[in-house]
Amino acid sequence: MDEQLLQGLPAQVNADCRVLVLGSMPGAVSLQQARYYAHPRNRFWPLMGALCGFDPAQEYTQRLHCLLQSGVGVWDVIGQCRRSGSLDAAIERGSEVPNALPALIQGLPGLRAIACNGGAAAAAFRRWVSPALPPLAAALPVLALPSTSPANAAWTLPRLRAAWAPLQPWLETGAQAAPTARGR
Repeated sequence: MDEQLLQGLPAQVNADCRVLVLGSMPGAVSLQQARYYAHPRNRFWPLMGALCGFDPAQEYTQRLHCLLQSGVGVWDVIGQCRRSGSLDAAIERGSEVPNALPALIQGLPGLRAIACNGGAAAAAFRRWVSPALPPLAAALPVLALPSTSPANAAWTLPRLRAAWAPLQPWLETGAQAAPTARGR
């Protein structure tokens, strides 16, 4: 297997971030285009457009702007790894270098929830990030959600929308008052 050393994308987060969506590691198309969820069959943008109320057919920079304005940031748990292709299963075990998520999470006072986009992201979060979080940040809800990847073809967009619906309270206007363990 010809694994390549891959470097992930920078975090797309602003100071108003209430929901942080974490993938595992960007796929090949996303890395080539330097854009999150760039594969044309990935359902992330249609899903977030439906949840946040923006047109997912807009240009990437506009979609990203709308996402950030909705209080949603994106990054990945893994910042560097060796992998052949795009599948999480092809990541070479032991080559993973996690992103600096504990520092990012601590620097987002309005953060109310973390959403892991897929099982691999959730497992990587539990492995590298959770143990390094201080108690207040560790009390944030972490939702392990089904992947929007085209490899998760059994999940239709309506089914994904229903599964991701628990994020909705934090996406509403005035969502700073949404439930959180951090605010208790």
